[in-house]
Amino acid sequence: MSLDFSPLKSTPRLLLQAPLQPVQGTRFQPTGFPNLGPALYDGPDGTPMLLVESAQSMANRLEAVCWDETADDWVAPLRGLPLVKVVDDQGRPLTNSVLEAHRLNSPYILEGKDTKVLDMLKAELADMEEGRVDIRKLAAVLLRVDTNALIHGVFLAKSDLAGGRLRLPRLLSAFIEARDVHVAQSGGVKNDAVDPSGDTARGFGNVPFAREEYTAPEITAYFNLDLAQLRALGLGEAAENLLIAMALYKIRRFLDTGLRLRTACDLECLGLEATRPEGYQPPELAALEAALPGLVAAVADAGQLADPPVTQVVWQKK
Repeated sequence: MSLDFSPLKSTPRLLLQAPLQPVQGTRFQPTGFPNLGPALYDGPDGTPMLLVESAQSMANRLEAVCWDETADDWVAPLRGLPLVKVVDDQGRPLTNSVLEAHRLNSPYILEGKDTKVLDMLKAELADMEEGRVDIRKLAAVLLRVDTNALIHGVFLAKSDLAGGRLRLPRLLSAFIEARDVHVAQSGGVKNDAVDPSGDTARGFGNVPFAREEYTAPEITAYFNLDLAQLRALGLGEAAENLLIAMALYKIRRFLDTGLRLRTACDLECLGLEATRPEGYQPPELAALEAALPGLVAAVADAGQLADPPVTQVVWQKK
């Protein structure tokens, strides 16, 4: 099945938004930050706003819905895409470049005794130690070895890799915010039926606590796919179509299956629309699932993806 991305050829960004609401009731729990708590702020018109999910958290969630934990592999429509897997000295899976906090820059990939990925990056990008970084060459290497890194963004912060200057910003970024928020205060108590007055510092005794949740008439997820940056990478039409389809698949699957953000923040999607280019209809999940295997195969047939697609690294501390 083919997808028509021609309406996107003349626009620098694909901007999408999805109205959300709690699955049950009206309250929801936002993300929190150390020494800050919930991120409350005033909108341009003074309306109280709340960051429900941050850009960095959304990047992780958009990848989590693409990974099959049971199979230790991509979900079916994405299988065949390259990645780096890390195993222990018994061959048991530890982590991989899709789920690691720093993706391909993970210390489990670049800082162990097994240096095959680091050596490959040095060999392929050695001519960038001085002068301007060749972003197109970097993108071609990432496409071949860890395709998802192009969408997520990457920063290879090692001094022996072009002086730590190899970086690409995210092609796909996202966040969720709520408008005109109000605090829903509640509380509770951790009961100790055996010793209510016990030492609470050691986990005994009754411990009362306060709880803050929020209500809002508008909760919206926003998605931004940087098409100008994608085209500037010079990867060719087949690779561009694959990356666009993969980004849209992440969005659709997240909105379908990934909106239970926390115990007290379970949301549902009310629709998805494009605000730029206006009138663009993003493909449905079923259409993306049907098209992606062929898109992966087309880029692989062009020799742009690693064969085999999995690069395996054995983790042992230096």
